[in-house]
Amino acid sequence: MKRWFFIRCAILLGCASALYAQTATSPEQTRQLLERAQNAVVLVSSRAIEDAPSARTLGRERQGTGVVIGSDGLILTIGYLILETEQIEIRTHQQKTYPAHVVAYDQATGFGLIKSLVPLSGIVPVQMGQSKDQKIDEMLVVATAGETTLLGPTKLKDIRPFTGYWEYHLDRAIYTNPPVADHSGAGLFNLKGELVGVGSLFMQDIMPEHNPESLAGNMYVPTDLLAPILKEMLQNGMGPQSRRPWLGINAVERQGRIQIVRVTPESPAQKAGLRAGQWVLALEGRPIENLATFYKQVWALPLNSSIFRVTIFDGREIRQIPLPVVDRSATIKKPTGI
Repeated sequence: MKRWFFIRCAILLGCASALYAQTATSPEQTRQLLERAQNAVVLVSSRAIEDAPSARTLGRERQGTGVVIGSDGLILTIGYLILETEQIEIRTHQQKTYPAHVVAYDQATGFGLIKSLVPLSGIVPVQMGQSKDQKIDEMLVVATAGETTLLGPTKLKDIRPFTGYWEYHLDRAIYTNPPVADHSGAGLFNLKGELVGVGSLFMQDIMPEHNPESLAGNMYVPTDLLAPILKEMLQNGMGPQSRRPWLGINAVERQGRIQIVRVTPESPAQKAGLRAGQWVLALEGRPIENLATFYKQVWALPLNSSIFRVTIFDGREIRQIPLPVVDRSATIKKPTGI
């Protein structure tokens, strides 16, 4: 524990010095701001509902980080930690353990909200920052929860769109280097102690395709995206863009085309006969430019439609396949009584 104490002090002092070099903020004030942020970081442990489809890929037992953002015990984390879960426990920086429950999960951003079932004492909620205010190569701080809450320095390397193979897209995502291993739900703070991102992924290369430099790092969901949807998440348990059609595929871009690499069991894609290895050429007769465009075209389909058609190439022939329009949010398993 003494070793971690000295490491933490060195990081706080280093960050304080960095901010002092960039602004008029004193090192002591910066240290206090980061300690307050660290104090709001919690360990999130969850257990998936029995037979939850997401357990096939995410596991039934999950663990990551959350950040207290509300005086009522509201905690922001990454959604896949709490997707289709029924048992949630948090542990604070003071090593106190509390039961919690799911408040909301937003498919569009990937945010998850949970709340402690017992009032949290001695924790000041963090303030939100704006990713647009950060500059490339500016120092940031990553906070992860485990046996103890650790702070680590990182640098902002890029802010650009991100498209995930699992039917996920952000118009703005934060990319940092060096990477942290315990990235799930990790809090990304600026040197004012403001939360600017929530940890989502480890990536072998975070640099844009046109950049010859290769750097491992992490992708964070910007907290800028939370304010416009927070009210609806609290009211409805999901964001305004969570109700949308889905396919149930994992897909990648190869040779300028979209190829299916996995089909989710019991999904609309599987029921329609789509298979891994097939190429997706068009949606409703419109050629597909890239993976992001494809997903956006699917999400734009009216939920009151009955079917839509994708044009696929299976290596031998091109054909159109009808798929049912299914609201993804309606297929997510919820605990009994919710």
